[in-house]
Amino acid sequence: MTSREARFRIGIDLGGTKIEGVVLDRSGSEARRERIDTEAVGGYEHVVERIGLLYDRLLKEIGAQPHTLGVGTPGALSAASGCLKNSNTAVLNGRPLAADLQRRCGRALRLENDANCFALAEALRGAGRGRDIVFGVIMGTGCGGGIVWHGRVHAGRNRIGGEWGHTVIDPQGPPCYCGARGCVETFISGSGLERRYRELAGGALTARDIVARARSGESAAGAVMDEFYRRFGRALANLIDILDPDAVVLGGGLSNIDELYTRGAEEVRRCVFSDTFDTPILRHALGDSAGVVGAALLGE
Repeated sequence: MTSREARFRIGIDLGGTKIEGVVLDRSGSEARRERIDTEAVGGYEHVVERIGLLYDRLLKEIGAQPHTLGVGTPGALSAASGCLKNSNTAVLNGRPLAADLQRRCGRALRLENDANCFALAEALRGAGRGRDIVFGVIMGTGCGGGIVWHGRVHAGRNRIGGEWGHTVIDPQGPPCYCGARGCVETFISGSGLERRYRELAGGALTARDIVARARSGESAAGAVMDEFYRRFGRALANLIDILDPDAVVLGGGLSNIDELYTRGAEEVRRCVFSDTFDTPILRHALGDSAGVVGAALLGE
């Protein structure tokens, strides 16, 4: 069965604390949405069963009519082993998640990194709609990215397409969980902002509070945010120098910092290797819905 023959698209977005599912009808309208807890403390097999349980509920909702199924997850499938790698839900790493989900659900499915799902949704139905090449960025606790090329996710030969969060911009920078130092994620993330503020001011604040204090004139917070915009500009300019996308769409909690679209964009302009720069840097349009909608759009 092809996606053109299917009456519905089912998407499931696996997160560290919750699993969200959605059913889209043939017109693309949302027919059903549901969330359940991930319960990762129960172990890998329990998480697989939780995803299967949510799928069963969504399937019942449509009366088992023809449908596609896509799943978004932190991490990516290894091209060598077929097992999941680089997931911050650690119980999934090294396990054949796609194969086990296909067995549990009793049907073929497509599994992709959650940042790729975000990018696909925003490219096809959100802020990047109508553009051929879209780079989607998630800046939250960590930092991820995804590339959509003419309406399709570009995962790459090694399935690391878009992983700009683990490109190094300062080899002497802070250690990253991946084993490198000075990855983009160590700077362009909520955890990176909070770490830098602790280093400069000696206090613990949330990223939201750091931004607010910078706006109110606190010198330490202002210095942290100045550095943040410079790092953002350098990191994104590096990506644009290689990919030269038609649009960049920002998502995740940090994407709500208004100054990213002014000061941040100016830093990108300053660093990019071109005498002209008109790449739009856009705020997400779909909000928290992007990941699960993108997962639904994966299915073929």
